[in-house]
Amino acid sequence: MNGDAIQVVSKALRDFLKDALNAQDIPGDVHVGPLDDDDAKAAIAMLFLYRVAVNADLRSSEHRVLAADPDAPPVVYENSLPLDLYYLLTVGTAKNGPELDPMAVLGHAMQALNGTPYLVGLPVQGETVRLSLDPISSEEMSRIWTLFPTANYRTSIVYLATPIWIDPVSAPIPAGPVVREPHRFGRLAGIQP
Repeated sequence: MNGDAIQVVSKALRDFLKDALNAQDIPGDVHVGPLDDDDAKAAIAMLFLYRVAVNADLRSSEHRVLAADPDAPPVVYENSLPLDLYYLLTVGTAKNGPELDPMAVLGHAMQALNGTPYLVGLPVQGETVRLSLDPISSEEMSRIWTLFPTANYRTSIVYLATPIWIDPVSAPIPAGPVVREPHRFGRLAGIQP
């Protein structure tokens, strides 16, 4: 992906959740941004990207991107930056009120994310992004909510989106196809079948 990978994944996740909730006859918008944003007041759910971390397991890995042409070799990027994105998913409105209806929204959102745990294809520029529920402690959740001193606490969960690749600006040259394999076939001397 390009430098806009974080924006692309955030938009794809927002659109996925909005479509899944609307399919369950839960109309409304999914807001991406701070919970105390004025635009979030009318949203049925909010996504707040509260943490971006380097994926340590993939840090030294090559990033292989399949070419649009199935006959073309994949493009291999070296020194790509693999990221993990942590989203706080919050339901309800910014106003005070009962939480019973928002809990149904949360349940439907979790059901959709559990049933389709990957963002794939065009919305994420041909990549595959895995979505998983990230269990965090009450202490960590409290620290996140201190970022919003004017917002009332609402039921929230955290989802991890990974890997998000930010590739170098310079495009690599795809390697040519293998035209000759230096392997020899046959029986080795001294080995009985």
